[in-house]
Amino acid sequence: MFLTVMLVSLATLAAASPVQPDAESKHWAVLVAGSAGYFNYRHQADVCHAYQILHTHGIPDERIIVFMMDDIAKSSENPTKGIIINKLNGTDVYHGVPKDYTGREVTPENFLNVITGNKEAMAGIGSGKVLESGPNDHVFINFVDHGAPGFVGFPSKTLSAKELNSALEKMHTKKMYKQLVFYMEACESGSMFEGNLLPKNMDIFATTAANAHESSYACYYDKYRRTFLGDVYSIKWMEDTDRVGTSESLQQQFQTVKEQTKSSHVQEFGDLKFDTEAIQEFLGGASGGHVEQQLKRITSPDAIKDYCADKVSSPNVPLAILYNRMNDAKTVEEQKETRVMLAEELMKRNEIAGVMKRIVDGASNANGALTEEILNGKTSPSNFDCAEAAVDAFSAHCYNVGQVDFAFRQVYALVNMCEHSSFNTTKILSSIAAACQN
Repeated sequence: MFLTVMLVSLATLAAASPVQPDAESKHWAVLVAGSAGYFNYRHQADVCHAYQILHTHGIPDERIIVFMMDDIAKSSENPTKGIIINKLNGTDVYHGVPKDYTGREVTPENFLNVITGNKEAMAGIGSGKVLESGPNDHVFINFVDHGAPGFVGFPSKTLSAKELNSALEKMHTKKMYKQLVFYMEACESGSMFEGNLLPKNMDIFATTAANAHESSYACYYDKYRRTFLGDVYSIKWMEDTDRVGTSESLQQQFQTVKEQTKSSHVQEFGDLKFDTEAIQEFLGGASGGHVEQQLKRITSPDAIKDYCADKVSSPNVPLAILYNRMNDAKTVEEQKETRVMLAEELMKRNEIAGVMKRIVDGASNANGALTEEILNGKTSPSNFDCAEAAVDAFSAHCYNVGQVDFAFRQVYALVNMCEHSSFNTTKILSSIAAACQN
């Protein structure tokens, strides 16, 4: 009798007690500028601006992890030391940005360890911060750099689509998020998620600046700083957020950015069933207050109409910068020096393109028609074992594609060979070594 009464009492108490809510959902973010050098100013400017948005909207620094070389703010070429802007006449976006991983710490290995929560691997490196998110949390990843079919760059190495998506699958298996949003700015960035690379059932929504076979674009050339300040896709999603806040949905922002980024085809991938979620679930939802008002003021109505009139494809940015510097030169001597630099850049590009032609010629046994097919084709990688080996060999024997931007542009030919039935990995690697032996 006593036992029965106790069981009934416990059942009554359990029914009367409120259900415990899930653990509090937290925001986490990883921001990556994967390039180096003042000509790539815009990449770090994009990431610094992204940090200001997250910080302004209430995400604490302990849950924002930033990768960047940090060689721009204090560069000898920067006339405003310690200041980086992301828009003409814009406010400083560099102040307060966490320096979690800088210089040689900006690597694909460290990035993958950070997003998969491998704290042990990051011990003693940079801040040591990794994602420590859980199954109720929302994660935002923003990657900005150069790209090629199936690859994105870091200052001295590359990251393949296979490696990236394997890490995202690992995050999903470890229940490191409830939902994850990935914004990627890079040439051919659509190739990082297209097809079956990013499954549609992992609660990941990704958008990219371009499709799998086109460049992304830079804009906002600053005559005083003598470089481009931002990238079109990045500028558009961030200026949209500055302008309207974080209450709109992921799909609303995607459509806005897609419409305004007319220089390339903005893409979406992954799990689209939660694209009606408000972006505040990933970028933070706190009131921006005074800072938000400052950010809104730097987004003029004219900029909304003019989607970066001075846009330049990413591969042509160095040429555009040198051409502008030559035209803006204040002395004849400065103009001559810049003209020499421009000529040297063009010669270097011809040299790199010539090396790649020799590689393809060697691998095709001097079959002219096949060489032309490879050099003019556009293919997305599926044979990543071959593509990764070829890119590594090209970087080791010829040009480090993480350091030589135009060399990265030649990766497409390596991918084309790996996807063609007339080539095999051994033949490709042998041709790379022979073409670059000197």
